[in-house]
Amino acid sequence: MIYKVVRYLNNPILERVADPVTEFDTPELHQLVEDMFETMYSSRGIGLAAPQIDVNMRLAVADISVADGDDEDEAGKGNPEDRIVLINPRITSKDGRVSGEEGCLSIPGFREPVSRAKKIVVRAQDVRGDAFEIEAEDLLARVFQHEIDHLNGVLFINHLSSLKRDLIRRKIRKMMKAGEWE
Repeated sequence: MIYKVVRYLNNPILERVADPVTEFDTPELHQLVEDMFETMYSSRGIGLAAPQIDVNMRLAVADISVADGDDEDEAGKGNPEDRIVLINPRITSKDGRVSGEEGCLSIPGFREPVSRAKKIVVRAQDVRGDAFEIEAEDLLARVFQHEIDHLNGVLFINHLSSLKRDLIRRKIRKMMKAGEWE
């Protein structure tokens, strides 16, 4: 099932800390993970956090293998081995800094440079509840940090200057009044 992605300023869930996942290996959790990947691929994203589909859970999915999918037939089709599921994730170490352009499925049409750690280590659980650690750098590290921010009620625009953030909010409010922001 493809969920509707929640838009910024339309739902307060995007700015709340998500609740930890406490029940694992259930058919509902497995289905939610599959639905999240389907939603992410159909939206042409490379990461998605549960709050972005109005689900208050510390759950995120990522697949950077589709990042360069320019071919219309190949874009948006992830390979199962490239799918990453992070449940109750937390960053345990960070190294270096790098600035790169970010966008967000919940704030479509806006992209800005954001400074993030170049390399991170994340500790999380899988759908069975088993703990694991994963090292990530460059784009994957950026995606993990972006999605974990979502689970903490933080959006990429919170990393921008207050001037840029206010400008984006004003543009979105204008779009809302014109009926262009759902």
